[in-house]
Amino acid sequence: MPTLLIIHHTPSPHMQAMFEAVLAGASDPEIEGVEVVRRAALALTAAEMLSADGYLLGTPANLGYMSGALKHAFDTCYYTCLDSTRGRPYGLYVHGNEGTEGAERSVDSVTTGLGWVKVSNPVVVMGEPGKDDLRRCWELGATVAAQLMD
Repeated sequence: MPTLLIIHHTPSPHMQAMFEAVLAGASDPEIEGVEVVRRAALALTAAEMLSADGYLLGTPANLGYMSGALKHAFDTCYYTCLDSTRGRPYGLYVHGNEGTEGAERSVDSVTTGLGWVKVSNPVVVMGEPGKDDLRRCWELGATVAAQLMD
């Protein structure tokens, strides 16, 4: 059974709402045969990243960059996964109170280096997520999970 790994840093109520919407989309009953695993970025192991078939990445924009927690996850797993995870699909959701471009760019740099394939535009939310924002998070989760269906 293919595995979708949600790697997230969820330090705020806004990120929690986005995470729950992404998880709900990825776990939709119409998406069959995909196991969804969620892992806090600071708890992620290289073995978990290697065993996944696709990824959803969630981060706040901190000082114009991805969170230190997500950066730590990439730092600990990057070279172990470099040749083994190429071509795997991923999606990204980002929350910020100001500019998020640097956070998006930093994740793009790492995922490009890993050879991952972005299957949806990032969901970027500024301030409190509204209904439309949460719907887009749900769609992101469902889109990436559907990529893994047999």
